[in-house]
Amino acid sequence: MQDPLGALVPGNDVTLDGAADGPLKGRSFVAKDLFDVAGHVTGCGNPDWARTHAAASTNAWAVEAWLQAGAALVGKAITDELAYSLNGENFHYGTPTNANAPGRIPGGSSAGSASAVAGGLCDIALGTDTGGSVRVPGSYCGDFGFRPSHGRISLDGAMALAPSMDTCGWFARDVALFVTAGEVLLQEKVAAAAQPTRLILFEDAFALADGPARDALMPFVAQLEGRLGAAERVAAGEPGGGLGEWMWRFRQLQGREVWSVHGDWIESVKPRFGPDIGERFQWASTITAEQAAQAAPERAAITERLSDMLGDDAVACLPSAPGAAPVIGMTGEALQQRRANVMGLSCLAPLTGLPQMTLPLATVEGCPLGLSLMAGPGRDAELLALAQAWLGEKSLD
Repeated sequence: MQDPLGALVPGNDVTLDGAADGPLKGRSFVAKDLFDVAGHVTGCGNPDWARTHAAASTNAWAVEAWLQAGAALVGKAITDELAYSLNGENFHYGTPTNANAPGRIPGGSSAGSASAVAGGLCDIALGTDTGGSVRVPGSYCGDFGFRPSHGRISLDGAMALAPSMDTCGWFARDVALFVTAGEVLLQEKVAAAAQPTRLILFEDAFALADGPARDALMPFVAQLEGRLGAAERVAAGEPGGGLGEWMWRFRQLQGREVWSVHGDWIESVKPRFGPDIGERFQWASTITAEQAAQAAPERAAITERLSDMLGDDAVACLPSAPGAAPVIGMTGEALQQRRANVMGLSCLAPLTGLPQMTLPLATVEGCPLGLSLMAGPGRDAELLALAQAWLGEKSLD
């Protein structure tokens, strides 16, 4: 397939026909290069990983689910190295083009997947989301993106990063297809799901967004209030030191798991990483079991707090990202502050295991910006039902 966006793994010509019939018949998809495709090496964004791993013998569960539903696989999409970044700038394979924000990063680590959908290379795409890797690129590229409840969609045949936080997510450009693709992965009919009846607004999350981003999102919050009633305005990060403190707890817990999963391979192979990724793995190697153990009770506390707050009838809104995608090649203090704010927003779902979707509603600086909605545990279909009812047949084509 032609790839003018640079979204696909170079030289990795992976195509599979879908079933003759099914709800995704006639649709095309790419899979992030963390998902196995039988007969092909899963490269995970790093040439040394590809060199030291054998070809997969079977398709990942999610790949097979979409194939059986009629969709055709048309390529493997670039990921940040071992999925350990939110930028989408791969040192080895390049930066996939953000068609809706030229000159800006696509976000990661599901960079190629988000880029391919936004740029029209395919209809839908598989990604993974551990710390924001579907929600952030969805916001930056202007896609619908979904991170499910932890454990809700099988990750069999997908590379692990931090298993207690890893999820299988997806991207689409219109609501109807977004919902249909989700029904296949969730194995649940959205039409049968109840819609939320209460709205919560996380004030401290909105405080992490840039002023123009908040202004761009608030009209859509007002639309939601018209459907669900006036929002209850709360601080998601209280008590426990706020979102900034929880972001650090997330990083410690994630980093400890990342090193537990990949440390032996890194020390044995000594792979060549891009500078930022190498520094991140080095930092992860320093996190002690004691530090992770200290963070665990706080994780349990935030999970209980948000689960109780949302219950089985509420949806919470928050920015998917602090603002528009940063320009390619941003460095220094500005990039570090942006990354901290992004993770302050994105850490809630991986810490709690709650489902969250990003909706491509707003623009800022002429670039896409998503509004995120989060629901209580296992309420994935209810989120999709709300998107379907609210936005109808909205298409991004």
